[in-house]
Amino acid sequence: MAISVGSVKEHRLIEVQWYFVAMVTAAIAISYFDRQTLPVAISAIQRTIPLSDQQFSWLQFAFLIPYALLYAAGGRMLDLLGTRRGFLLIMLWWSVACALHGLATDFTVLLGARCLLGMGEGGAFPAATRVVAEWIPLNQRSTAMGIINAGTAVGSVLAPPLIGIVLLTSGWRMVFFVSGAIGLAWVIWWWASYHGSNDASIATLDARLIAQQMSFLEIVGMRKVKILVFAKFMSDSAWYFYLFWLPKYLYDMRGFDIKHVSYYAWIPYAASGVGSFLGGWLSSVLLAKGRSLDFSRKFVLGVSALFMPVVMFVPHVPVGWALLLFSIAFFCQQSWSGLIMTLPADIFPLSAVGTVSGLVGFGGAIGGAVFSVIAGFLLGHGFGYGMLFCIVGTFHIIGFLAILFLEGKVQPLRAPDLLTRNS
Repeated sequence: MAISVGSVKEHRLIEVQWYFVAMVTAAIAISYFDRQTLPVAISAIQRTIPLSDQQFSWLQFAFLIPYALLYAAGGRMLDLLGTRRGFLLIMLWWSVACALHGLATDFTVLLGARCLLGMGEGGAFPAATRVVAEWIPLNQRSTAMGIINAGTAVGSVLAPPLIGIVLLTSGWRMVFFVSGAIGLAWVIWWWASYHGSNDASIATLDARLIAQQMSFLEIVGMRKVKILVFAKFMSDSAWYFYLFWLPKYLYDMRGFDIKHVSYYAWIPYAASGVGSFLGGWLSSVLLAKGRSLDFSRKFVLGVSALFMPVVMFVPHVPVGWALLLFSIAFFCQQSWSGLIMTLPADIFPLSAVGTVSGLVGFGGAIGGAVFSVIAGFLLGHGFGYGMLFCIVGTFHIIGFLAILFLEGKVQPLRAPDLLTRNS
C-alpha cells in the first residue's frame, strides 16, 4: 500500500516533536543532577570546609534567590531571544557555574558559586515550557511536560550513586568538574539540533497577537498569574525542602553514611519520575475521553495534593517506611509540578508563555529559599524535623485550594482577556 506524502511528513513531524522533548528532558535531568551535587557531597565537603546547619541553609538560599530572579528574567529573555539562543545561553552559564564549585576553598567561595548556579538554572523550565508550546499540540502537552518533568527524577536518581562513586574514587571537587562537562556537551548537542517550530498555526497566532502583546507589568497584574505564582510558592516551599534536606536528614537523623545515601536516597526520586509521567499522562487521558481542560488539570492536581501530608509521619516510622512515605510524597509532588508548569502553555499565547512560566517558577523558588532559611533557623534553635514535616505537609493542599477557588477555569485566554489585567 502506498504511503502518502502527507502521512510521511506527519510522521516526521511527530518524530521531531518528541526528539526535542527528549533533548529538554536531558537538560532538566542535568540541572537536577547539578543542583544535587552539593547536598549529596556535603558530608565530604565538610571535611574540607566546615559548615553549620545555618550555613548549609544559606547555601540553598544563595542558589534559590538568584534562581528565582532569573526564572522570571530568563522567561522574559526567552520570549525576546527565542528558545534556541536563550536556552543555549542558560545552559552554558550554569554548566560553567557548576564547575566553579570545585574550586571553592571556603564558605564564601562556595556561596558565590552557588549563586551563579542558581542564576543559570533559572531559565530551564521556562525554556522547557516554550518548547512544549512551540511543538506539542494541546491534548498532548501535559504528557510532554510530564516526561520533561520526569527529567528531574532522572537527574536526582543518578546523583546519589554516581556522585558517591566519584566521591569515593576522586574526591568531591571532581564531582563538580564532571557535572559541568556534561552540561557543556549538551550545549553542543542543542546548538546542532534544535530549531524553532515552523507550524503555520503558531506563526498565525503570534502574528495575530502582535498588536495585543502584553507588557511584563500587564502579565504580572493578571489574577490567573498571581494564583499560579502563589500555588507554586506553596508547593515548592515543600519540594525544595525535600530536595535539599533529604540527604542531610538521612545523614543526621538516620545514621546514613555516603554509601547508604548512594544506595537508598535515589528511591524517592525514582518515584518522583514515575509520578511526573503518570500525572501528565492521566490528564491527557481525561482530555482524550472528552473531559474539559479545566477538569483534566484540576482533578490530577487535587489527587496529587491530597496525598502530600503523608510526610508528617516520617519521623515516627522505621527508616524503610520513611523512604516509602518520601516516595509517595515525591510521586505526588512531581505529578503536581508537571501540571503546574503545563498551565502557562494551556492558558497563555506563545508570546507570553516564557514570561508566565518564569513568574510561576519565580514564586516557587522564592518559597523554597524562604523556607530553607526558616528550616535552618528552626533546626538551629532546638526544633526537630518532625515539626518541619508537619508544616510542609500542608503546603500543597493550600496551593490547590487557591487554584480551585480563585484561579477560575483553566482554558486558553480569549483575545479580550489578553488586554484585561485582572482576568
